Amino acid sequence: MEFFKSLTVWQKRGIAAVFGGAGGYAYYYYIGCISGTCAITSNPYISTMYGMAIAALLVNSPKKKEPENNNGTNNITTDQSARQ
Repeated sequence: MEFFKSLTVWQKRGIAAVFGGAGGYAYYYYIGCISGTCAITSNPYISTMYGMAIAALLVNSPKKKEPENNNGTNNITTDQSARQ
C-alpha cells in the first residue's frame, strides 16, 4: 500500500488511463455498435480514448486536511445581538 502513496498525481492518472483504455476497448469489443452509426463505440480507437480520458479524470488526489487550531474555544456565538 505504501507504493500507491508514493506515486505522484500524474503517475496515478497514467495508471488509471491504462486501465481505462483497456476498459474502453473491452466496451467496444463486447458491447460496441454493430451498425457503425454510434459515435463512440463504433471505432475502437475512439472508445479506448474515451475510456482513458474518463479514468484519468476520475482519479483525484485527496489533499491532507490541516488540523484546526482553535485553542479549545468554540466559534459558536451565544450573544443574541450578534445573531441579528
